[in-house]
Amino acid sequence: TLVMRRPIPIAVSVVAVLLLLGSPFLRVDFGTPDDRVLPTSALSRQASEILRTDFVGNTAESFGVVSNGAGPDRADDVGATASSISSMDGVARVDSAVGTFVGGDLVATGVADARFQSDTASWMSVVPTFAVASSQGEQLVRDIRSLDVPLDIAVEGQAAELVDTKASIAERLPIALTIIVVFTFLLLFMLSGSLLVPVKALVLNLLSLTATFGAMVWIFQDGNLSELLGFTATGSIDISMPILMFCIAFGLSMDYEVFLLSRIKEEYDRTGDNETAVALGLERTGSIITAAAALLAITFFAFGTSGVSFIKMFGIGLGLAVLMDATVVRAFLVPAFMRLAGDANWWAPAPLRRFHDHFGISEADSEDRFLADPDSDRTVDEDRALVDA
Repeated sequence: TLVMRRPIPIAVSVVAVLLLLGSPFLRVDFGTPDDRVLPTSALSRQASEILRTDFVGNTAESFGVVSNGAGPDRADDVGATASSISSMDGVARVDSAVGTFVGGDLVATGVADARFQSDTASWMSVVPTFAVASSQGEQLVRDIRSLDVPLDIAVEGQAAELVDTKASIAERLPIALTIIVVFTFLLLFMLSGSLLVPVKALVLNLLSLTATFGAMVWIFQDGNLSELLGFTATGSIDISMPILMFCIAFGLSMDYEVFLLSRIKEEYDRTGDNETAVALGLERTGSIITAAAALLAITFFAFGTSGVSFIKMFGIGLGLAVLMDATVVRAFLVPAFMRLAGDANWWAPAPLRRFHDHFGISEADSEDRFLADPDSDRTVDEDRALVDA
């Protein structure tokens, strides 16, 4: 009720805070996990750290460049290709069937053995000067793929996988988002009979998730709180985590939305008073949503004790998302926006309203709906006409 007395300043203030919390996500840098996701006590991480810091070239980060169809008879083309790659910025050396190339020059031939050559193909080991799972590594992969060399080449490794993963996700993400938005809208319309309420629910859920993702960038990409939480920041975020977190958190948010909206709609059908319906709906469902959110948050935060950083991010991120949605969004933004919209919350064109009357999801009996005054001797049709007016 307090929120609905001052909906504009409260809504503006909360939205501004959520956007501020979400702003770090604008500089997100996606990557793939490497040995640094493990705790420093892990022997595999210690070995990789030694290779990374104590030896010339980033040997632990080497990746392959393969040419199918480059048999032993194309040694000159293999050498020319290896030379071109070794002369690129960020490449320490290239080992190939012909020999080792540094800065475009052949410096050793002792590595020319069968492991780089088959009867029908050849491959080269490219040793970079930096961590390959980074924006520099991605650019190096693109540059190698665009080289004008005598062989048809394909690049493998973490950076190449990251480039192709981003391309694959970008291609399919619009389809996934369309499915989520369309079916969420349809289901919430079938529940509420409104066009505005589903749109409001989608926008508010995205606002709360934006704040959560901003916090994830600030913590896990930038490294803030890394000592407290016990992880090593790599300057990037595992590209699969935000997608997984979005789907789970969005589904949970909509789950709470259905609990809340069904109770508000029930009260509105009974009383015809939007403000009373919102207040009673929040009051009657508040303890259920709070208890459910607390249980889920505790479960997710338990994942935050993991020694693997991306599992830690998964747990802490979802825990924050659940708490943000069940407190800030439900307690402030939902009543503020529903108060501002007033009875327009429940508006729909006449054909859609009739469709909802016959096929919609409702907890109220059909003869009780639209009755603003239960003691009135008006018919249901007369009440419906009055509400429409």
